[in-house]
Amino acid sequence: MIIDLPVKENIDLGNLPSHIAVIMDGNGRWAKQQGALRIFGHHHGVKSVRDTVEACVELGIKYLTLYTFSTENWNRPKLEVDGIMQLLVKTIGEEVPDLHKNNVRLKTIGEFSSLPKSARKKLEDSIELTKNNTGLTLILALSYSGKWEIVQATKQLAARVKAGELAVEQITEEAFAKCLATEDAPDVDLMIRTGGDHRISNYLLWQLAYAELYFIDDLFWPEFRKQHLFEAVASYQQRERRFGKTSEQIK
Repeated sequence: MIIDLPVKENIDLGNLPSHIAVIMDGNGRWAKQQGALRIFGHHHGVKSVRDTVEACVELGIKYLTLYTFSTENWNRPKLEVDGIMQLLVKTIGEEVPDLHKNNVRLKTIGEFSSLPKSARKKLEDSIELTKNNTGLTLILALSYSGKWEIVQATKQLAARVKAGELAVEQITEEAFAKCLATEDAPDVDLMIRTGGDHRISNYLLWQLAYAELYFIDDLFWPEFRKQHLFEAVASYQQRERRFGKTSEQIK
């Protein structure tokens, strides 16, 4: 039940998070409540993705990253994994034309090569189609792991040092960040997680360093709608972001 959630007009458009990340949790548990297979929940979660993207476009959010499929998710039952991959291909085919029409740029992060060929082809075509769009950048974290991303960045830096292109003393936070999959995106300002669990689940470990965390205890992902995104942004705007400083310094 939705009670007194803020509407878009109550959001301060001068104090928006530049980058929102979402852990879309609870599809399987929601489906179980309906007496259905877990994949049923993933199908219904597509509407929540659509609402979330639309809400971000309406507000003028610049970056939205969705935890679509983790490297650990490959360990789930084969029936569910196959169903998710089929749904991914179908959803991209149906949704990308509207994304393109709304000036949304699509990107992916993760172990792209581990995805089925059909999914890779759809994603490659969609990324190419939307690459010049200048509105919201929608990043799908697919076969993604925060630890994997940090290891990959470390390998890149080590290779440059070995080749004599970079001195050890030149390895800074900025240099490291440029080796991450999200190199052209700012760090996350607001992370939203549905489903009731209070953890970040190996997601954007570097980028979440100073993010505001917003957990929704009584809502599974298929139930998430625009007004819930607005509520999360409103909560973000009520918080004092100090980045290690004191309140007096911020004021």
